[in-house]
Amino acid sequence: MRNEISLTRKSHFLGTKIRNLRKRNHLTMEDLSARCVRVDSENAPSVSYLSMIERGKRTPSVDMLRVIAAVFQKELDWFLDDTPSDEAIVPPKGRRGGLDGMPLEPGFLFSGDILQIAIPEMLSQTGTSGRQFAQLLIRAYQEYHQNHFPDLERAAEEIGGKQLALSVEEMLRLANAQGLQISWFSEAPKTVIDAHGISGQRVITSYLQGPGKLALNEILKTSPTRMKYDLAVHIGHCVLHNSDGYNNVLSIGSASAADATPIQSGSVNAQDILQAWREFEASFFAGALLCPKVPFRQLLDRQGYEVGVHKLAQVSPSVAMRRMTVVSPYPHWHYFDAYAPGKLKAVYRGNGIPLPWGNMRTVADPCQHWSVFRMITEPKAGSAAQISLLDTEQQTRIYCCESVRVSDLAGNNRVLCAGIDLNPAIEAQGEDAAELAATLKKVCVANGGAVDIPAPIKRKLHTISRILNINWLERGIQQPARLICSRGAVCPRSPSCYDQCQGAKSDVS
Repeated sequence: MRNEISLTRKSHFLGTKIRNLRKRNHLTMEDLSARCVRVDSENAPSVSYLSMIERGKRTPSVDMLRVIAAVFQKELDWFLDDTPSDEAIVPPKGRRGGLDGMPLEPGFLFSGDILQIAIPEMLSQTGTSGRQFAQLLIRAYQEYHQNHFPDLERAAEEIGGKQLALSVEEMLRLANAQGLQISWFSEAPKTVIDAHGISGQRVITSYLQGPGKLALNEILKTSPTRMKYDLAVHIGHCVLHNSDGYNNVLSIGSASAADATPIQSGSVNAQDILQAWREFEASFFAGALLCPKVPFRQLLDRQGYEVGVHKLAQVSPSVAMRRMTVVSPYPHWHYFDAYAPGKLKAVYRGNGIPLPWGNMRTVADPCQHWSVFRMITEPKAGSAAQISLLDTEQQTRIYCCESVRVSDLAGNNRVLCAGIDLNPAIEAQGEDAAELAATLKKVCVANGGAVDIPAPIKRKLHTISRILNINWLERGIQQPARLICSRGAVCPRSPSCYDQCQGAKSDVS
């Protein structure tokens, strides 16, 4: 009875607390209502009732408040005490992009005219192709906008009607509606060698023979998910670019023709840059068509962001994991698609995580303790969740990722990795993320670089996993936390991995 009276008296104050909690955790009212339904469907608030609660127009019952408290892992008394609600309704935005920006001063040196002269020379001297440079620009643009491209989402939704789990037959009908006539060809995977001398298998899966004429490889009949992706990309080119006469070729493999072409001069082909941008748009469109934002987000939420959700969505693991970074209410994601030691096929770093390696040059001292690297060099079945500690900008950050090993149609083994930066989630709960990360790092260093997470820290991370509703975060907490680094020169382990390697070489010599 006391709680009921207290709730009535503090209805406006209570609503503000709930609203602030919801926004600090990047949840919409639809998200919160859906989470409450899974906790207790009988006492869960509807979206409209939740809106009235937050505006102080309605007072939740004690049972309803218990459901909301369970979602946010709070004690009931926290909502009823006289402690003021958090000052900021929305947590401050961090920097955008994968790397720190550089000061563009003096400004006259960064004018368009000067950059047009300087960039081709820089690319020529560094051996960077115009296409590689375009991909770097696109990735920076993608990360700056945190993977949000509402125009592309809307275009895909208009074509697919926000339908999840489209069948091959439905995709063929959508392609036909765009005026694409399908023909078939047969081509087996071939061995190719990229500019770094890395060999792998590659197969062309589809291409436009001309306006309205799409050729599909017979090999796609063995992989419905890949066939649907190819169709979705070509539909995207039709919708977004009117096909525009480009010879759009899709392939699977560890090296493409562009990778294998050496740099001949410092010239930048504007057509290459435009084509790279259109390929990105069509690829993003394809993901949005196959996994429309709202229904896919709801599916992920019901399944706790398990990678296996791709089977329910009837898409490949790579499409599902890339879309996780787009549709999740939590914005601090990263995604890697690695298909050879030291080689990435795709990358997204919305949380600014440094890369363990890149595509433009080989790395002599990559850290062996990244989950994605370990999965390549130490094959294992199933998925692998890992808590990692990485020093960035003089601060230690805690990451968790889920990695899964797959094989593509060309016969190459690849590792897909989706992960999150936990520091913002920790701070959203009023904890000092930097202090918690530093404490865990100290324990890891004292134990050779990997350690079972101490119980007090494990409890805090468990709360975060429940709030974020990410199952593999809970699995990662049960595994040893590992120290990782961006390069061996900054290895945080004591002694460092590369000190050990150098010592072993000295002993031999």
